[in-house]
Amino acid sequence: MSLSIDLRNRVALVTGGARGVGRGITDRLLDAGAIVAVCGRTEPEPGALPDGVTFHAADVRDPASVDAMIEAVVSAHGRLDIAVNNAGGSPGTDAATASPRFSEKVLALNLTSALHVAQAANRVMQGQPEGGAIVNITSLSGMRPSPGTAIYGAAKAGLINLTTSLAMEWAPKVRLNCVSAGMVRTELFEEYYGGPEGAAAVASTVPLGRVAEPADVGNAVAWLCSDLAAFVTGANLVVHGGGERLAFFEHQTG
Repeated sequence: MSLSIDLRNRVALVTGGARGVGRGITDRLLDAGAIVAVCGRTEPEPGALPDGVTFHAADVRDPASVDAMIEAVVSAHGRLDIAVNNAGGSPGTDAATASPRFSEKVLALNLTSALHVAQAANRVMQGQPEGGAIVNITSLSGMRPSPGTAIYGAAKAGLINLTTSLAMEWAPKVRLNCVSAGMVRTELFEEYYGGPEGAAAVASTVPLGRVAEPADVGNAVAWLCSDLAAFVTGANLVVHGGGERLAFFEHQTG
């Protein structure tokens, strides 16, 4: 018998699921048969979302807004089986001069927002016979020094630890895992690295010879949410194409 990822009839929520990495996750969950809702602060343009995907306006940094969104999703679909905390990000800044307000906003978007969504989702999932699965999207920045985005890196490191702690607290009904993504080719990737040449140079440093596509992250999330990963919880699945080449290895190999 062949193996396949089957998420038919499961209801999924993807925060920040309308574009970028979130859109890749949304598309792959749809491909696996899930019913998908996404949320964000700004409603997408008409026709921007795939057919059947519903949008809920919410600020995931605000617990009351999160509670209302989860209630709306459950009211519309009768249940919630999957929650993906994808919303996040941060502009670069010098940690020595970062204002308290800036730091608090980065932490709220990349760490405490995921806790708010996870708590609200868990309250629903614990009452369902089948429980549910929560996946937090983290970053290599949370696993190694993150100069220029130190606060973001600290938030992502905290999210990895939060995932493992909640996985232990909320078992056996709810599984929690995270995906630590390396560089991903989103809409702003080339601009971020100074154009096509800069983006190509950065991509060449990845052992697999390219950066991830949003669908690569989506594939990892779909697997973690499926029955194929039924015994996987508290895990950090690293999706980075082999990581970043080390200077000493480049020296050894020429």
